[in-house]
Amino acid sequence: MSAQNPWWGKTLRVIGIVLMSLTAAFTLMGGIGTTCVALNPAGFGGKFAGIAPFQWLYILFVVVTTGIGAWAVRVVVQLVRGEKGSYRRALLVLACGIVVGGVHTAASRALRGSSMPVDMVVYTTFLTLLVFLLFRLPGIREKIRFEGGDEGGQKGQAAAAIALAATGLLTLTVQFLMAPTHSIGGINFADVWHAALSALGCAQLLAAGMLLLRGRYAPASRVAQGELAARA
Repeated sequence: MSAQNPWWGKTLRVIGIVLMSLTAAFTLMGGIGTTCVALNPAGFGGKFAGIAPFQWLYILFVVVTTGIGAWAVRVVVQLVRGEKGSYRRALLVLACGIVVGGVHTAASRALRGSSMPVDMVVYTTFLTLLVFLLFRLPGIREKIRFEGGDEGGQKGQAAAAIALAATGLLTLTVQFLMAPTHSIGGINFADVWHAALSALGCAQLLAAGMLLLRGRYAPASRVAQGELAARA
């Protein structure tokens, strides 16, 4: 075990990547999910009629929030690979998510009296940002090593697998978790993409399993190849 990169540092790194992945998934789904209200604010029994005069603003929320979510997904990939500057970009995308989410929350509360489920996206983003800022504390930041080192190889695969599994479970269950805030007239509008979300969630879990198996058997394969090369 390396004194410079102990097990708890690697564990914190995985926790950070998983939180960042969940935040990216929440943000992306939140941005895409706002589309129905942004395009048809008066089509849900008048519940969202208050935002109709500001439809342009909610269309902007869709575009910007979805863009931030896609950016966050890219940052997750960079964190897994240990790319230079990935930690700084993580802080930046989280800060942008909080600002846009905060404006969205304030606008929804003012125009329709409620801001759920945007609140959950903001809370998740804030929690992830807080954890990443704690990673800056002396004695911790030297041990996590988001950038460089050997964390972009086999250990990076393990972090990616855990992140995929976590977001896959979220994708499979979000339509049920969001039912209380998306049910209008007895219809759960969070479940309108049931087939697509279920397929995506299963694909994420399958990819996580494949990465874990690859990480488990790849070292043995490399050792065998090395022995064959030595004998040759």
